[in-house]
Amino acid sequence: MKKIIVILGPTASGKSKLAIKLAHWLSQERIKKKFKIEGAEIICADSRQVYKGLDIGTDKVSQKEREKIPHYLLDVASPKRKFTVFQYRKLALKILEKIFKKNKIPIFCGGTYFYIKAVIDGISLPEVPPNWKLRKELEKKDTKELFEMLKKLDPQRAKTIEKENKRRLIRAIEIVKKLGRVPPQRENPLPYPVLFIARDVEKNELKKRIEKRFLKWLKKGLIKEVKKLKESSLSFKRIEEFGLHYKIISQYLQKKITKKEMIEKSIKSIQDYAKEQLKWLKKERRLHWIKNDKTAKKLVKDFLEEKIK
Repeated sequence: MKKIIVILGPTASGKSKLAIKLAHWLSQERIKKKFKIEGAEIICADSRQVYKGLDIGTDKVSQKEREKIPHYLLDVASPKRKFTVFQYRKLALKILEKIFKKNKIPIFCGGTYFYIKAVIDGISLPEVPPNWKLRKELEKKDTKELFEMLKKLDPQRAKTIEKENKRRLIRAIEIVKKLGRVPPQRENPLPYPVLFIARDVEKNELKKRIEKRFLKWLKKGLIKEVKKLKESSLSFKRIEEFGLHYKIISQYLQKKITKKEMIEKSIKSIQDYAKEQLKWLKKERRLHWIKNDKTAKKLVKDFLEEKIK
């Protein structure tokens, strides 16, 4: 059976827990027998979880859980080098075929929607080489300045880009400077049925979850994790490129802000990121928004029985 399940949702919505629950359910003997499969495995789609050493602050699944259900595309890149969407797609497609050969169901799970789009819809972007001199200049600007710059250079691309994503803004400007505009994204979708599921969490509840989770990360040693990254010969500039709380904790360690400011700004930055994620996910018409695991199981059951195409 060559079918794919995709689990999306904003950060802290419980995507990983749902993916694991579904994978365990699909690995039960009665379910395997019913659908003539050998279980399920998880492919992570998170632009920070790909890096080694970014564990607490990315909420990576524990080693114990990975032993029960195989997880792919965690810890596949050195934090010293940038990992691209092209690299992700190439690895993900190989893993996809590997899971299919085992007669298992692949479950993509993560908050990096662009990674999912790149694999499932086969988005093809222009292969423009990096312009390091330009990037150095653009790095000095904030996201607001970069967005306004892109808006003037290529209004069409500005309409579709995540305006808080500095890395993508810089890349878009780099392409525009080289080609005159960002060419429309070409798509070559996978030839398999795909079920898209998203965790639907009420906004105030999501904000509370984000705050609670961040405070838990601090107790687990998130600041030590960032210090360790610095000690492993990463510059503060590189650590700040990981964005969100990594950027803000880096500023705290450089004594640019107080601990209280660091906590407040980190929580706010993650909450703003969740809003941005939701904005893009709401445009995805294929998504089935669910509030509980029971509904998710029903959707998967109907999908495997071909009641959902």
